[in-house]
Amino acid sequence: LGIYRKSHIPDGPGYQEKFYFTPGDTGFKVWDTKFGRIGAAICWDQWFPEAARSMALMGAEVIFYPTAIGTEPDDPSYNSYPHWARTMLGHSAANLVPIVASNRIGKETYKNSNITFYGGSFISGQHGNVLKQVGVEEDDEFLKYGNIHPNPPKVEGFVVQEFDLDQCRLNRVGWGVFRDRRPELYKPLLTFDGTHRHICS
Repeated sequence: LGIYRKSHIPDGPGYQEKFYFTPGDTGFKVWDTKFGRIGAAICWDQWFPEAARSMALMGAEVIFYPTAIGTEPDDPSYNSYPHWARTMLGHSAANLVPIVASNRIGKETYKNSNITFYGGSFISGQHGNVLKQVGVEEDDEFLKYGNIHPNPPKVEGFVVQEFDLDQCRLNRVGWGVFRDRRPELYKPLLTFDGTHRHICS
């Protein structure tokens, strides 16, 4: 399909990637496939709404997020999984596109750092409703109402969901959120702090 290089690089306990990776230089990408036009962003990219909106504006009909998120080494009792999922579900709802999020399982230990990866890969509908979640039965109380199970079993697996992309497009157009955008008001997005303009090359 092509090459996309991760744009946003994290730096936090257990996730000190800035010391290993250079930020990507490809910009956001979408690709035409025989199934539809897809976008993909990687792991830490999923926390940035600008990435999802960019791919949606470029015509992505489904957005994929391969990720590796788990417990926080500084506070293993804190479950960041629901926050991780809700962030992507917000992208889905705001852009009216289905999201496919994959997340690894397993454990990594290095010196005093321990991470247990959450798993819990899922597929959302275009309104931010969870349709399928790895390790969770479809009649589960959470999924029944389109919600993410906040603590799914950490198991390997995959889920499948069919979409009528033509109907998704009609729904997206009908909402008018792209028609009513005001790009001339979004100049603060081109700054680091909302006021000082960042010179883009």
